[in-house]
Amino acid sequence: MQKDIVLNQKRQKEQLLAVEYVPRTQDQFGKKWLDSSLIKVVLGPRRAGKSVYSLMLLKDRPFMYFNFDEEAMATMNATDTHELMKELHAAYGDVKTILFDEIQNLPNWELFANRLHREGYNLVLTGSNANLLSKELATHLTGRHMPIEILPFDFDEFLRAKKFALDPQYASLPEQRGILLNLMEQYLYNGGFPEVVVSNLDPKDYLQVLFDALLFKDVVKRHKVKFSTKVSVLGSHLINNFASLYTTRKLLDILDLKSATTTEKYINYLEEAYLIFSISRYSHQSSYRIKSPRKVYAVDNGFVTAKAIQHSPDRGKLMENLVFMELVKRGFEPERELFYYKTRNNREIDFVVKKEIEVLGLYQVCYESVNQAVEDREAKALIEASGELKTDNLTVLTWDEEREIKRNGKTIQFKPLWKWLLESKSDINT
Repeated sequence: MQKDIVLNQKRQKEQLLAVEYVPRTQDQFGKKWLDSSLIKVVLGPRRAGKSVYSLMLLKDRPFMYFNFDEEAMATMNATDTHELMKELHAAYGDVKTILFDEIQNLPNWELFANRLHREGYNLVLTGSNANLLSKELATHLTGRHMPIEILPFDFDEFLRAKKFALDPQYASLPEQRGILLNLMEQYLYNGGFPEVVVSNLDPKDYLQVLFDALLFKDVVKRHKVKFSTKVSVLGSHLINNFASLYTTRKLLDILDLKSATTTEKYINYLEEAYLIFSISRYSHQSSYRIKSPRKVYAVDNGFVTAKAIQHSPDRGKLMENLVFMELVKRGFEPERELFYYKTRNNREIDFVVKKEIEVLGLYQVCYESVNQAVEDREAKALIEASGELKTDNLTVLTWDEEREIKRNGKTIQFKPLWKWLLESKSDINT
């Protein structure tokens, strides 16, 4: 049986290597570490492009490939893995580089990976569970792995997939600006899952099915959740209330869940599966952060649109979700480097970005900023927070407006969202 699976997957590998590839922002980072002795671990949600990214990373060298997302692999043991290695070498010959797809489906995968690593294999692993990154890898592969996170397309990748090349003079060319804003609109509502971007399929239908599949495979099935309807309702509720505050107590009341412990456990499962992210309120006191309401975001705007109940999602909140995910893609870790904030006068700041003990910048997201009342509201919040958090890097991200204002000795940059999204990843501090 294993022989047939290995040979079939070898054919699938060749087919995938032949597809047109959209270059990813993480390409250079992956290549940098490819020949190191570390185990390369590519993490992210299903269908975000992990497999294709990993295949393309290895395409210029001989490598073996096996995908553990097979029902028959769910009961594999140590003896079976020895048999698997025999069949892989029978199919590929004397090759020491291996790509293992969806490794989390293999029981005791970390023992298998460690054994092969000790034997001198160059390993690239992919997984659809964030817990691999935060806990399991830290426990089992300490100091021996390099994590690489692949999420749905950022806006730059989206434009590449759409074959839209920005002219250096685009800002002064109305037709290019118009096309760019049209593509920005598509990205805002449909998100960046590769198959949505490059195919002519219906985004809503595809993403509804994908969301439910991820929920079943990576939450219900993986964690053997008994009350699958409850976790499904919770997932839909959080997606429909994206960019909003929540508390465990309120979720208990609304959704009639069993207990606070169960609710928190389900939320953790949804985060592990890369369906949602959440951040806490910024404070120097950890106890205050823990007690404050949390704010939830979706991994992709397309899920929000697909799962929206009866109404079209709020454009300002969709922009805010894009900004959050872009900050994550730029390497800022929720809960450690990325927060929301409320001033002493209860004015809310969408995002506080920090590195170690330094606050790098404050971001507000606003669809309409030309209204004087809106400008005053955003400026007051930023100036107040600037004084409290000791930072002068203040930005309001707008739909398509760019200007600079000065208030109380502070400079506030109003910047189009599309422009900020296209800034180099090395410019994350600006």
